[in-house]
Amino acid sequence: MSEAVSSGCFSIDLPDSDAAIALAGAGQKTLNRIETISGASIVLRGLKLEISGLSNQMERAAALVELIRPIWQDGQFVSAVDLQAAITSLDTGRKKDHAQLGQHILAKSQRGNLLRPRTLRQKTYWEAMEKNELTLSLGPAGTGKTFLATVFAVRMLTERKIERIILTRPAVEAGENLGFLPGDLQQKVDPYLRPLYDALHTILGLEKTSSFLEKGIIEVAPLAYMRGRTLEDAFVIVDEAQNTTSAQMKMVLTRLGERSHMVVTGDITQIDLPKGQDSGLVEAINILENISGIAICRLTSKDIVRHQLVQKVVDAYAKKRQR
Repeated sequence: MSEAVSSGCFSIDLPDSDAAIALAGAGQKTLNRIETISGASIVLRGLKLEISGLSNQMERAAALVELIRPIWQDGQFVSAVDLQAAITSLDTGRKKDHAQLGQHILAKSQRGNLLRPRTLRQKTYWEAMEKNELTLSLGPAGTGKTFLATVFAVRMLTERKIERIILTRPAVEAGENLGFLPGDLQQKVDPYLRPLYDALHTILGLEKTSSFLEKGIIEVAPLAYMRGRTLEDAFVIVDEAQNTTSAQMKMVLTRLGERSHMVVTGDITQIDLPKGQDSGLVEAINILENISGIAICRLTSKDIVRHQLVQKVVDAYAKKRQR
């Protein structure tokens, strides 16, 4: 509970030492950042957080601490991304919406971390996957497009709502002709599907992922191998879809079978197709925009959940393209 005191110090009682350590951050980095942002002075004394300063400074600092409460009270460290998302929500008047993020637990990683949407647009993306059988997710690198789709797919598999997960992406660098690469099909496509494997390992672990691959419960294949198939009782993730041609995109979208879901992800600022070749993802967005049952989610650099410098890099390149 929190209480205001006449001395001008606002105190917040913390539930246990794990919560206190998680809120403070390494070297009290999180608390120091909240001090900088709010202008308030923050001191952690045992299990009591004391906030002092002008009334508006204390109010801002306390509001930020409360917005990130669902993270630190579980003993989870608050990242720079989590704090920035809270600041954005506070400054845009979406405090109530942001408070719901902490209650929205998607899964638990193999390390025991609770996986949640980190931004409001990520939450909207998750809800779109829940409500629609076809979702197109656009955004720069690091916004969680592929990771959240993989978490959703594993959750549906665990709940027996689907029988298998199919992961695919165009192998543009190899011109969709993988024959010259050594090894079997799995070895040929592995370099192109590594981000998908990383997401699976985070949620399922290496051993279980390998077991599901061997049993065919999880299938990984280049986009060219989807032709002529009907994908039933499956969750299909089409990654790096900005590098599909119009024909490839139409082909994969029409593979969707009964009791199946599909998520198509891509970054339309990173198209690697030959010059003059139109992106199938860009065309699909224009064609499918207002069709019932299809959701189009747009993530931005504000949703990047990697190192905070990634957002600055993406924004810098975006500014250069606009010149």
